[in-house]
Amino acid sequence: MTSHPLKYRRILLKLSGEALNGKTSQALDPTILHAIVDEIIEVANLGVQIGIVIGGGNLFRGAALEQIGIDRITGDQMGMLATFINALALRDSFEQRGKVAKIMSAISTGSLATLFERHKAKRYLEKGYIVIFAGGTGNPLVSTDSAASLRGIEINADVLLKATHVDGIFSADPKKDKNATLYSHISYQKVLEEELGIMDLAAFSQCRDYNLPIHVFNIQSKNTLRDIIQGKKKGTLVSKGE
Repeated sequence: MTSHPLKYRRILLKLSGEALNGKTSQALDPTILHAIVDEIIEVANLGVQIGIVIGGGNLFRGAALEQIGIDRITGDQMGMLATFINALALRDSFEQRGKVAKIMSAISTGSLATLFERHKAKRYLEKGYIVIFAGGTGNPLVSTDSAASLRGIEINADVLLKATHVDGIFSADPKKDKNATLYSHISYQKVLEEELGIMDLAAFSQCRDYNLPIHVFNIQSKNTLRDIIQGKKKGTLVSKGE
């Protein structure tokens, strides 16, 4: 246990597929994979219930496949299967470290995973299992951001934690504007007004409509996930108030 109070007790963590390949040309970088898993386990051991939505962009993206002549619907279906490959890699890494992880899929995969069912997912979380949601929403033309907002609402998560490769939401692109400032807290409305585009608009609107806070943070920054859970000011919190 930790001496720090926990700000969040149940979280939905959105990981992109690209988060798993680091800076290598490999689809999966084992060093990055294990580092992410170790950070998640550290947070789970504090007593936090963790659901994860994983993307598949390190393997396939429907929009990119469309550019090389593959039908967009087919490409998105390939992308859904890619999320499942990443989910299997995550589960294996968790179990190697003695942590029980369950995959729940939006698409039927036979004996490889349980079909998503809201009440069963919540029971798994209450038992302390890490639950990995694969297959997106099960529908083409819908991003894994939307899967994250949907699953977050369905499991009654306290927050949607969106892992990125930047420190949070800035007033402008920090790579192009040296005067760009990092927001520690911003409202849903201001994100829309300034067109900051932190995630798919449909997913963002769903979080706003159901009052699910979004916390954007840098997954490459060590201990940031734990710090956020413990209420330290890292990344950017998006919620109703300023």
